[in-house]
Amino acid sequence: MAVHAGSLLELKGIKKSFNQNHVLKGIDLEVTAGEVHVLLGENGAGKSTLIKIMTGAYQKDAGEVYWEGKQVQVNNPVDAMNLGIATIYQELNVIPELKVYENIFLGREIKKGGKMSMIDHKKMKKEAERALGMLGQDPKIADQILGELGIGQQQLVEIAKALTLDAKLIIMDEPTASLSGSEVEQLYDCVEQLTERGIAIVFISHRLDEIRRMGDRITVLRDGYKIETLPVKTTETDHWIELMVGRSLDEKYPKKSFEPGREGFRVENLKVAGTEAPVDFSIHYGEIVGISGLVGAGRTELARAIFGADKREHGNLFIDGKQVKIKSPKDAIKAGMAFITEDRKSEGLLLDQPLDFNIGLANMKKFKNKSNLVNLKGIRDEADNYVKELKVRPSDIDLHARKLSGGNQQKVVIAKWLCTNAKVFIFDEPTRGIDVGAKVEVYRLMNQLVDNGAIVLMISSDLPEILGMCDRVLVMSEGRITADLPRNEATQERIMKAATGTADAAEKPLIAATGG
Repeated sequence: MAVHAGSLLELKGIKKSFNQNHVLKGIDLEVTAGEVHVLLGENGAGKSTLIKIMTGAYQKDAGEVYWEGKQVQVNNPVDAMNLGIATIYQELNVIPELKVYENIFLGREIKKGGKMSMIDHKKMKKEAERALGMLGQDPKIADQILGELGIGQQQLVEIAKALTLDAKLIIMDEPTASLSGSEVEQLYDCVEQLTERGIAIVFISHRLDEIRRMGDRITVLRDGYKIETLPVKTTETDHWIELMVGRSLDEKYPKKSFEPGREGFRVENLKVAGTEAPVDFSIHYGEIVGISGLVGAGRTELARAIFGADKREHGNLFIDGKQVKIKSPKDAIKAGMAFITEDRKSEGLLLDQPLDFNIGLANMKKFKNKSNLVNLKGIRDEADNYVKELKVRPSDIDLHARKLSGGNQQKVVIAKWLCTNAKVFIFDEPTRGIDVGAKVEVYRLMNQLVDNGAIVLMISSDLPEILGMCDRVLVMSEGRITADLPRNEATQERIMKAATGTADAAEKPLIAATGG
């Protein structure tokens, strides 16, 4: 993507603190018209705070902002919108029950006359159709209920909203995190069209391959400082990582091999509602088992059924050879199971509660005394230990979970389940939306869990992650397990064949396979 000459946005010496926590420590950044400028850094490096200052959601403590060469004040989101700055967050800001065109003009509806006049639905619909057409979309979807569209199309609706604002700069925060392969390609095409029109994109992503494909320049942040701005095409990925984490990551997947032991967990004849066939598999001590498959293969549905979050038609679960009856998450927790869910914000945390409460939440019984009262000091002490052990930043256990970055929120979710002394850990997309350094910490924790005698089942859409960390790979397609591949036989090609239903008979599941 060609970079067009001319500074569009320039930040000089931007500082921001929250109480005693200095988040931004004098950031300089220049974005030019028509470029894709990537912000890269570990969770907690300051990326989200910086874009919130660009969009007026936060007020800077010091520094200057220049727009098209002139110094400006961005005191609120309206100021940013008037300049031509739009933002598309990972969690979409939409109302699924409204029509597409109504979402595009939400909060800034076009009126037929004055402020008290009726909304001009016809004009709004026409403008929405024009914007959607610019993105290669069928203009007819403007009149469709938004919730009927896929996530990828919903994100394109957010981009269409930016176009109706006549945006000159669009900030995209982890836009591909929840998209399927075809939806990601659609977004790539859209970004290319936007930059060809001279629209600048500030892009936040932890996926180094898509940065390589889409980015023109990359600015690396670490601990609130700008480390360096680099051209994407002529620099190495490993160099980005070293700048980002301040150290060399020789092992992106620090897999440890353990001697396979006896069977620790078994799923037998389990049928999830809506699927055609039951599922059988087992996990042995000393191994990490991964579940791979395409979006919609039924991986998360299987995990939720195992944990009792969703009903199953039939099936049995065994831990250490003993059958366990699980009809609800409460039963699963009591049996010694932990479920690190895909959606940490909605299902893993209470965002407006402090870290100590979140960490103790799944095992309050542990902290009750003889009078059945909760020992608050006990919760705080244990939470403080986990926060230090997992290197949660900031380490203030009184801080609300909402204030943490994605990677640090994930650490709090894991701490919550470690606090239950669980034996079977189900990780569903454990590294989605977290940086390279935090991913390595999660992988090392998995190794530690296995070393300490726990069972680990990992669901992931990231094939290199599956191949890098798992001793055995179960592949799912349309709710069935279509392959059970030991580490030395698992390749991207074999996994994709099984995921698309084209695997050879020799690659069909070996349910009786042992670990290792």
